[in-house]
Amino acid sequence: MDAYSRGDVDEARTDVDDDFERTPSANPDRLPEDRYFDRELSWLAFNQRVLELAEDPAVPALERANFLAIFASNLDEFFMVRVAGLKRRIVTGLAVPNALGTAPLDVLTHIAERAHYLQERHAEAYQNVVKPNLAAVGISILGWNDLGESDQERLTTYFSEQIFPILMPLAVDPAHPFPYISGLSLNLAVRVRNTRSGTEEFARLKIPQMLPRFVAVEKSVNHTTMSFITLEDLIAQHLGYVFPGMDIIEHHAFRVTRNEDVEIDEDETENLIQVLERGLSRRRFGPPIRLEIDNSMDSVTLDLLLRELDITDQEVYRLPEPLNLAGLSEISSIKRPDLRFPPHVPTTNARIAPTEAGEEMSIFKAIRRGDILLHHPYESFSTSVQTFLEQAAVDPKVLAIKQTLYRTSGDSPIVAALIKAAEAGKQVLALVEVKARFDEVANISWARKLEKAGVHVVYGLVGLKTHCKLALVIRQEDGELRHYSHVGTGNYNPKTSRMYEDLGLLTADRAVGRDLTRLFNELSGYAIEKKFKRLLVAPRYLRKGLIEAIENESVNAKQGRPAAIRIKINSMVDEEVIDALYRASNAGVPVDIWVRGICALRPGVAGFSENIRVRSVLGRYLEHSRVFMFANNDEPIAYIGSADMMHRNLDRRIEALVQLSRPEHIDYLNGLFALGMSDKSMTWHLESSGEWIRHHVDSDGHDLINVQDAVMEGIAHRRKGGAS
Repeated sequence: MDAYSRGDVDEARTDVDDDFERTPSANPDRLPEDRYFDRELSWLAFNQRVLELAEDPAVPALERANFLAIFASNLDEFFMVRVAGLKRRIVTGLAVPNALGTAPLDVLTHIAERAHYLQERHAEAYQNVVKPNLAAVGISILGWNDLGESDQERLTTYFSEQIFPILMPLAVDPAHPFPYISGLSLNLAVRVRNTRSGTEEFARLKIPQMLPRFVAVEKSVNHTTMSFITLEDLIAQHLGYVFPGMDIIEHHAFRVTRNEDVEIDEDETENLIQVLERGLSRRRFGPPIRLEIDNSMDSVTLDLLLRELDITDQEVYRLPEPLNLAGLSEISSIKRPDLRFPPHVPTTNARIAPTEAGEEMSIFKAIRRGDILLHHPYESFSTSVQTFLEQAAVDPKVLAIKQTLYRTSGDSPIVAALIKAAEAGKQVLALVEVKARFDEVANISWARKLEKAGVHVVYGLVGLKTHCKLALVIRQEDGELRHYSHVGTGNYNPKTSRMYEDLGLLTADRAVGRDLTRLFNELSGYAIEKKFKRLLVAPRYLRKGLIEAIENESVNAKQGRPAAIRIKINSMVDEEVIDALYRASNAGVPVDIWVRGICALRPGVAGFSENIRVRSVLGRYLEHSRVFMFANNDEPIAYIGSADMMHRNLDRRIEALVQLSRPEHIDYLNGLFALGMSDKSMTWHLESSGEWIRHHVDSDGHDLINVQDAVMEGIAHRRKGGAS
């Protein structure tokens, strides 16, 4: 799956039970009862913004196809987790009204209505916008009847030799019960008539997932023109091969989405890994929650599917073919750089770049000179964070490395560096979060590789996910131990670091080093730390610390002192934090919120939120950093870290924010906010009605500033100037 969608869908990956059990917060300030937007509908609005990028003619053709694929993948996981979790809690009688007081069944109805609209718009965007746009630049997606005779003959040969041998038709009759339909698989429902007996039968034919979804019809030598046919169309045209001697009456595509959330009981006394692996084995057998069918499916076939899958009419999505447009990721990966965003090569931060003579900079020497603020992917992850850990692994003065790992890859150079360090005799601790949803199998696999290499692997705390992004290196220098720390907003994953916008701090500050030492001891042992110097840590202190900072701005505003709040976040859902922001707005504090995905806060309403603005930026990179800034009477405070303002992050995860100390870093973030919140920038504005309005051209029809392009240019300029 595309890394952009993996990160965006993380908006839907919440601790579902925690969210649905939570009751509306107390309302001592008598704020309006309708002061929160529904979080599920807000997430769907986020995915609509992704769809709007696919519809935008200014976006390159292959990028538009990619955004269609991202939308589809996002929606799949939204149903697998959020919708599935809500349905499960309704069935078990545990669901309660949401923060708006809306009953769970009504929430499901609203979700279904909006999801139907968006899926229909998504299909229309493919048929009427993206597909013709691709054809105009030489990439055609054709139907069987669009092909010439020679192409049909060649594809028939390809079918008989490469596809037919691996097909597995499954009949449904008294001797063959209705087969299990795996989640997200694409299938053909086939009705046939026995030419001898005249009886009608039903069969299910699964489209093989290991084959390319789009089969090449022809390609020019330089790939400037090419054409494809969908795999299911090719198979459907050859059903006579699959069911010889039978008349094909009807065939229709369909696809089932199942509940694939993993429930585990962490209070069980056995090994957490074994409990999790057992839960993963049950994932594919979750109950169905959505049935997508092609819009020509006949009532006989549909009634059979509804009956056998035990699914309701509300859960049926009737769409034009092709279904499962997530498969467009294959098309978007075609090597046509002229149809993609212009390439961008990340720069190396000036503080750690090689000298003019080409001599490699010691990362530890650079960090000792002062804190380094990194901004990925504009600045390279591999020449900064990755180099930090790789140098630590081979440095004889380094005695220990401690690191959290939430999502990475098995071939990651980060994992390789930890293994190398352990093999060199260093003390290495890796805190691996094996419960990172949909990455559990991969995490378990490489966690075991770490263990075999001698790394001390810890699997987190019972009842909590470890989501913080922390690395600590202990180095012996001149007879004393020195701490080198990294605190980031994104995962230690070199692949996603090229597509996710994130911030990170490299520091040799003793206070941060001591904070991380104590926090790692708490995570791997039995220590209970009560105070940190430069960190705010969830679940104990992070919400409290931020609300105190928000309330301090309210006090300053009331007393006529400088006050302002700026927050950059992926999701804004937590009612206590939102109410604190409402109170700040009422006190006269200007509040700017830059949110990528969900926002339950209602801005711009007289009497409780007229001083709050909410903007959203989507583009070639996934906005992923979290920033919290407070004017603090002209003595500004700024934090970066891993936490979103969601119940899961503040109550059910280990999260960490680090306070920045260098004025130039705070100035840089203020400049970033000025760009992201500017009316001259290309952004979406959240209205008090809940509608997101895209602002991308000015009154004269000229394009507004592309925020990510402007940051890219600014970073390049800053690199030339030698600033950090």
